[in-house]
Amino acid sequence: MSTETQFNKLISIMAQLRNPEGGCSWDLAQDFKSIAPHTVEEAYEVQDAIEQGDFNELRAELGDLLFQVVFHAQMASEANLFTIEDVLSDINEKMIRRHPHVFDKECRLTAEQVEAQWDEIKRSERAEKQKQPNYSILDDVTRSLPSLLRASKLSKRAAQSCFEWPTMDAHIAKCQEEFDEVKEALAEGDKNHLAEEIGDVLFCFANLARANGINPEEALRMTNEKFYRRFSGVEKDAKAMNKHIDTLDLDEYLKLWKDQRKKEVKSAA
Repeated sequence: MSTETQFNKLISIMAQLRNPEGGCSWDLAQDFKSIAPHTVEEAYEVQDAIEQGDFNELRAELGDLLFQVVFHAQMASEANLFTIEDVLSDINEKMIRRHPHVFDKECRLTAEQVEAQWDEIKRSERAEKQKQPNYSILDDVTRSLPSLLRASKLSKRAAQSCFEWPTMDAHIAKCQEEFDEVKEALAEGDKNHLAEEIGDVLFCFANLARANGINPEEALRMTNEKFYRRFSGVEKDAKAMNKHIDTLDLDEYLKLWKDQRKKEVKSAA
């Protein structure tokens, strides 16, 4: 079956699921807001399949993510907002517009020139948006992004307008300043103030990561996996000692934790 036929079949399946006559009661009860969390979750599951190197799972998760696109387009069509054809047309036009070096045979660029051209095209697109009243250059940084990633993108956009610390030492000094304010908030015992100051620290570190070409969301994801790996190793070692992990005191925890780090160093050697 051709790609076009398979895609049209998916669209037909979605239309039937939303058909008031004989459709699925759950699908019919959904709207854009109720489906949005599922869309985000499916995108994360795609990422997880990639990180696990499980390409059978990736195949399945990409299908789930595509279904989400068709689901939103079906609801939009029912509300006379737009159709799946509009979605496809818009992305086709955007990709051609942003890749003149591919679709204009007379335009050939290096990778560095392509990146510069991409930024310039996006700037020109934003320039059109700036004609709208109350526009901010930060408006097109998606609010529903994971918070660390959004912090990185917000600071990047601000840096493009020259709102940027001049040196890495200045970045570090700002992080230290915010950390000192966390200590002050702790001493005050004001949880709201503490939450605000911890947020400032996280933003500063996201900004520092961005300034060094590091995705803070990915950095934290790697640390999460490292913590999971080491903690589960501590659990296994505790069982080998005929101890339940809940009975370990802090010194025992730290010893087993250090043992996990040593094992990682040996395995990496």
